[in-house]
Amino acid sequence: MTEKIRNWIKMHRARLDWTQEQLAEKVGCTRQTIISIEKNRYTPSVELAMKIARTLGMSVDELFEFVEEADEK
Repeated sequence: MTEKIRNWIKMHRARLDWTQEQLAEKVGCTRQTIISIEKNRYTPSVELAMKIARTLGMSVDELFEFVEEADEK
């Protein structure tokens, strides 16, 4: 089994009616970074994860979680 990090950024961004661009501007990164994080292609640094969580009014634990996935062979 492999642990991966899943996030709820898209759901909470939509709750606030923010675009990816708006969230990126608020946390100081690019829209492409937000896209990659939302699609689980990129794991943000602790600093960026904390900025995103704080900006969305959440804790890091509420926004990100570890999930186990079966190893592909």
